[in-house]
Amino acid sequence: MLEGFFDRVECAATRGDLQSLITDLRDHYGISHIVYHWVNSDGEQWGVGTYDVAWAEHYVKSGYLRVDPVIQGCFQRFHPVEWKRLDWSSKAARALMTEAIEWGVGNQGYSIPLRGPKGQFALFTMNDSCSDETWQGFCDANVRDLLMIAHYFNHKALEFAMPDEEKVQKQLSPRETDALTFLALGYSRAQIAETLDISEHTLRVYVESARFKLGAINTTQAVARALSLGLIVV
Repeated sequence: MLEGFFDRVECAATRGDLQSLITDLRDHYGISHIVYHWVNSDGEQWGVGTYDVAWAEHYVKSGYLRVDPVIQGCFQRFHPVEWKRLDWSSKAARALMTEAIEWGVGNQGYSIPLRGPKGQFALFTMNDSCSDETWQGFCDANVRDLLMIAHYFNHKALEFAMPDEEKVQKQLSPRETDALTFLALGYSRAQIAETLDISEHTLRVYVESARFKLGAINTTQAVARALSLGLIVV
């Protein structure tokens, strides 16, 4: 399924295509919601997802963006955030969670923070209504796939957000992008090979190909250049 999904992301031509993709992804995993929300350094924002539009409008109107522990927690981290491990002790945060459950968002959540080259910040979030045990099982079984999906999705979303004259001409292949992204996230080569279901030799080929395209003298410089050009986002 994942290869087919990645192909659809690569072929997506409009934001409407991304909306269809995220809805199909939600249905595939059998959870309540999946949402992608993006904002840049100028405050411009947009998103796609399966939340009730009325809930999204209520969230903004209520000023929950300023008190949401998920936003605050993800902005301070580079790694995925399990909602129940955040601090929901404030009155405003408890009110937000109570209303979110009432609106069908669910009592469970898992968010992946994503960053772009010009101050862009995004969240890729999954929600459901289930027991802690069931949700932990879902996360344990799917976290690696969801990390890859989130980064593919964010890369395509940034293409839509970027003016044509700023788009980089020398693009990396999807596998080259995967390899450099996981290196940037601190994964070892063995972990990356296992995650991508390839051999370490094949991984080395992807890394060297990316390094050549970027004109980098070593892997560290290749990762740095890919980040600065917006070819990968972490």
